Amino acid sequence: MKIDSHQHFWRYDPVRDSWIKDSMAVLKRDFLPQDLAPELKVGGIDGCIAVQADQSEKETLFLLELAAKHKFVRGVVGWVDLCAPDVAERLEFFSVYDQLCGFRHIVQAEPDVRFMLREPFLRGIAYLGEFGFTYDVLISAHQFPAAIGLVSKYPDHPFVLDHLGKPPIKTKEFQPWAQHIRTLATNPHIYCKISGMVTEADWKNWRADDFKPYLDLLFETFGAERLMFGSDWPVCLLAGSYRQVLDLVANYTQKLTPLDRDKIFGLNAMRFYGL
Repeated sequence: MKIDSHQHFWRYDPVRDSWIKDSMAVLKRDFLPQDLAPELKVGGIDGCIAVQADQSEKETLFLLELAAKHKFVRGVVGWVDLCAPDVAERLEFFSVYDQLCGFRHIVQAEPDVRFMLREPFLRGIAYLGEFGFTYDVLISAHQFPAAIGLVSKYPDHPFVLDHLGKPPIKTKEFQPWAQHIRTLATNPHIYCKISGMVTEADWKNWRADDFKPYLDLLFETFGAERLMFGSDWPVCLLAGSYRQVLDLVANYTQKLTPLDRDKIFGLNAMRFYGL
């Protein structure tokens, strides 16, 4: 089964979705399962993981409602306030939803570079482990030290790094991103999504070769066992179509064995998220 491990749905709200600036006007509309389904069909993708884009429990319930109605939405990565005193009670509430795989916080928007090392957040991660939920790590490059610190405190927890950790592909910088990736990848419980690449590049002028050094390092460090394809649709539309993003990864992985390609395009996501 082929799985897109990372995409989003929303009903556009200009107040809530203020992160969508005028330069991102293509995103200022609704994006729902009926919009994604044709893209998946053409790309030969059987299912997807819907990932939160808004930090509210309402968002989590919205995605779960869509997953209940559309079988190709195989799993949900939602949001819960991991720093809340009642986080255990909220996780118990959500634990009854079979399609809820894990949670994510938009750490890249937090001004405190050590946000993930705050005691309330660490406590929340510990509770995720008790309830069997995964955690998606969404950071910007300068937040890698905190992410490495988080992982070192919970070395057995299943984490997945979203969007390669957002390397500065547009400026073709490689360090210190590469060293941070090498450090993170030493933990066998850490996975990485091959997602969000085109929006870290020059939106109008990227080429496939721009991504090769970054992909080369990911395969050297994580290997085919811990990498998974994600489209980051519809955000990817800022820089490329769904098919362009899919072909970018498909073409790079042509040199792999059929089994390793199957891992990248589905098996790893199924194992990580327990589909």
